Amino acid sequence: MDNTGISSTTQKRDLLSMTLPELQALLSELGEQKYRAGQIFPQMHRGISPEEMTNISKSTKQKLSEVSYYYLPTPKRKLVSALDGTVKYLFSLRDGNCVESVVMRYNHGNTICISSQVGCRMGCAFCASTIGGKVRDLEPSEMLGQVIAASKDMGERISNIVMMGIGEPLDNYNNVIKFLRLVGCEEGINIGYRHISLSTCGLVDKIDRLSEENFPITLSISLHASDDITRSSIMPINKKWNINSLLDACKRYYKKTGRRISFEYTLISGKNDSPTAATSLAKLLNGKLRTKDSSMPIHVNLIPVNPVNEREAEFSSSHKEAVSKFASILEKKGIRATVRRKLGADINASCGQLRRAEEGIE
Repeated sequence: MDNTGISSTTQKRDLLSMTLPELQALLSELGEQKYRAGQIFPQMHRGISPEEMTNISKSTKQKLSEVSYYYLPTPKRKLVSALDGTVKYLFSLRDGNCVESVVMRYNHGNTICISSQVGCRMGCAFCASTIGGKVRDLEPSEMLGQVIAASKDMGERISNIVMMGIGEPLDNYNNVIKFLRLVGCEEGINIGYRHISLSTCGLVDKIDRLSEENFPITLSISLHASDDITRSSIMPINKKWNINSLLDACKRYYKKTGRRISFEYTLISGKNDSPTAATSLAKLLNGKLRTKDSSMPIHVNLIPVNPVNEREAEFSSSHKEAVSKFASILEKKGIRATVRRKLGADINASCGQLRRAEEGIE
């Protein structure tokens, strides 16, 4: 079995994971003209399968069907918020596994938060996505397919992408990089890289690799603590790459790319939301990132934790007063701080919970 759960003896090529040159090469192998790729590629990225295309011949369709497949994630459940129109999808994949995507409506357009893996092996204690561990990586087509399927179902364009759903994107590095190339392709969906944000819990070696890829995306770092003891207790990755090594990687990334990094800080009542914690965070970031050799801009996105049923007693959301005080302290220390607006509160739009309920993951 391959990692899609399909027997290798019957495996066909994944059309939606192909770049335009790769599709041209496949068509040449099949005895077709390369220009056909220019007809097929854009339509696939609009959610039209080769079988549905009217501008290619039956013989071309037949040749493609014998050696390849086209598959979009299928909405298994769809929840729409009565409060703000946020849409949450539970998508079924080709092998029966499920992932979640959330479409959020803003004045500047629709933003989709997509998953990069089925499950997650990072083990962050406050996150529902990691319960049950990692099942497998998503293929480029399965990440791209979430964007296409949601846009097609809603009948609306999606203009922004946040890679902050189920899974750790940099733990699925090669497939994520290919997804980024596909989603930014002019002949396809053509979403600008400045409209894409990638969130990581701190895989230092992959952050360094990403800095070499020349993608002007926004990198978001899940920090969530200002000291190693606290961070290691809620984020096991910190035992491999501690805060100092992570922030050093951030400095290298900024020096290489010139792109601002956003730091995510989930506020957990009684654990990391005190005025002392805010002062410590400001001292850490200013001390590490604002030095003689670095003038890196600092932005902290404060996120009140989303309760997870099994861990609700241990990880509860901070009170509004504590959140406001925390943000105020950071601002006074010269650090821009914003509080993430909670969308889809009535449909439990945080990642991982819908998949767990559907699949009975414990």
